[in-house]
Order: sequence, then structure tokens, then C-alpha cells
Amino acid sequence: MLAGDVAAKRFAPTKWREGYDQGQVDDFLDRVRATLAAYERGRPAEPLTAEDVTMSRFRPTRFRDGYDQDEVDDFLDQVVVELRQHEARWSSGA
Repeated sequence: MLAGDVAAKRFAPTKWREGYDQGQVDDFLDRVRATLAAYERGRPAEPLTAEDVTMSRFRPTRFRDGYDQDEVDDFLDQVVVELRQHEARWSSGA
């Protein structure tokens, strides 16, 4: 997964059922994208960690626009796997 993959990711909108606050998700994904971009350049300054992603929580929405919770959660699971790989390489000095 590259930073561009995160930037291009789109989630199904929700309105009449519970979703995640779009602004919060978008802001968080900006941090994910920045972290992956830093790894791509070989120098993470203050990287977002897999633990940060695991602990992330978003305000639920109902009767207003949100993102499908399952889609967001599934994507963040992929992000966790990717960040763990980067963290392992970085800590081993690669």
C-alpha cells in the first residue's frame, strides 16, 4: 500500500444508517497518507503507528452523511498490516 492508494480510497456514503464522521475519517487518512509517504521517502519523522490506527475511534453519524463503517474498518485493518511491516523494517535498521 502506497500513500497514493490512501489518497485515492473512497468509501460508500451513509445517511439513513450509522456511519463514521467523514471529516474525522478524512483527517485521519491524511495522517496515514503522510506517514506512508514518509516511509516511501525513507524517513518517517513522527510516523503514525499501527497501534495508533488500532486505537482510532470516529464519531458515529446517523441521519447525516457518513462513511460505511465496515468499509472504513476493513481498510484500516489493511493499513495496520502495512504499518506493522514498515515498523518492523525500520526497527531492524533496513
